[in-house]
Amino acid sequence: MAVRLRSRYRLYPDAAQRQALARAFGCARVVFNDGLRARQTAREAGLPYVSDGELSKRVITEAKKTPERAWLGEVSAVLLQQALADLNTAYRNFFASVAGKRKGPKVAPPRFRSKKDNRQAVRFTKNARFSITAGGRLRLPRIGDVPVRWSRSLPSEPSSVTVVKDAAGRYFASFVVETTDEPLPETVAEVGIDLGLTHFAVTSDGSKVDNPRFLRRAERRLRKAQQALGRTVKGSNNRAKAVVKVARAHARVADARRDFAHKLSAALIRDNQAIYVENLSVRGLARTRLAKSVHDAGWSQFTAMLEYKAARYGRTFAKIDRWFPSSKLCSACGALADKMPLNVRSWTCACGAAHDRDVNAAINILAAGRADRPNACGGAVGPPLAVARPGEAGTHSKLPAFSAAWQGRIPALQGGEDVKTCW
Repeated sequence: MAVRLRSRYRLYPDAAQRQALARAFGCARVVFNDGLRARQTAREAGLPYVSDGELSKRVITEAKKTPERAWLGEVSAVLLQQALADLNTAYRNFFASVAGKRKGPKVAPPRFRSKKDNRQAVRFTKNARFSITAGGRLRLPRIGDVPVRWSRSLPSEPSSVTVVKDAAGRYFASFVVETTDEPLPETVAEVGIDLGLTHFAVTSDGSKVDNPRFLRRAERRLRKAQQALGRTVKGSNNRAKAVVKVARAHARVADARRDFAHKLSAALIRDNQAIYVENLSVRGLARTRLAKSVHDAGWSQFTAMLEYKAARYGRTFAKIDRWFPSSKLCSACGALADKMPLNVRSWTCACGAAHDRDVNAAINILAAGRADRPNACGGAVGPPLAVARPGEAGTHSKLPAFSAAWQGRIPALQGGEDVKTCW
C-alpha cells in the first residue's frame, strides 16, 4: 500500500539566494492577499463567488501586465498558482465547516497574510521543474542551487517541495514523497501506555520514561531573551535581532521535544506488535492550571507519531476511550474503586493486590485495547466502548452500573496470563 510522507531537510542559501527567496515569499503573499481581497469585495458588493479560474486570471495573468504588479513575473508562476491553491483550500475548509461536513473544531475564514510574519513558505510542484543536482543541491527555478544537509536519503522521487523559513530565520525544504509500507518482523509483544506529567509514559510492563520538561528546563534562557526583547525600541534593528533570539530559543525547545518523541515512538513501534494509549482531551487539559506542563509534554505530537509509524510499519495502534477508568480499575480482580484522587500514587485493592497507579492504568489500557481489537475470527473480543453517560464523567462519582459493565467486559490480567485473540 502506497503512503505519502513528508521529509524535511535544512537548507543553507547564500545571500543572493536568501534575497531571491524573500522575493518569492513576498510575491506568493501578495497573490494570496489579492485573491482574498477580490473575493471579499465581490461578497460585499453582492456579486457571485469568484471562481478559481477567474481569480487566477485576475490576480496573476492580468496583474502581471499592470505596472503595480509587473514584478510578479520575476518569480516562478508555479509558486503563485500554489498560493492561490492554498487560498482555495482555506475557503473549501471554511465552507465545509460551516455546513457541518468537516469534523473537528470550527474553521475560520481565511485571513490576510502579513509581511511582518517571520514564518514564510512557498511550494514548488513538478511543473516548476525543481530538481536535485548530482552534487546534492536543490535546484529551484529563478533561485538557484541551494545547499542541502541530507540527514537521510529520499525514499522516492518527490512530487513537490515546500521551502519554509521559520521564525528563527532557518530555511527548510519539505518534500512530499510516495512510498510503500515497510512492515517490520512480527513480534508477540504488546504494550499499553499511560501518559502523564510526572512520568511522560508508563508502560504495562512497568517501564517508566521520565518527563524531559524541555520548556521548564529552558525557562531561564527564555526569560532572559524575552527581557532583552522588552528593553528594545519598537521598529529598531536591535529589536529585530532580539525577536530572532527569542525565536531561536523556542526553536531549540521544539526541536528537542520533537527529537525525543521521534526516538521514543520509534523504539515502541520497533519492539511491539500492538500499542494502545488513552485518548486524552489535550484541549480540555490545556484550559486548566496545568496548561504549561500539558503543552510542554507534547502528548498529541507523540501519539500522532505512533499512529503514522504504526500504519507504515505494519503495527496495530488504537486509542482507548478517555472515560475508561484505567486508574480506578484493579487489574488483578477487576474491581472498581469508588474514587481515586490524583494525589494517590499507589493503592491496595480489597483483593490484596498492591498497585502503582500509573502501571496499573497502563495494564488496564492494554487489556481494554485487546478487548476492542478484532480477533482472528473476524469479530471483536468484547463489546464496543460505551459512551459515558452524564453521571459517569466525574472522577469522584459513584458508578455502580458503570462498574458492573466494565467488570464484565475487560478481562483481568493475572500474573503471566495473556488475553487470547480467538476463543
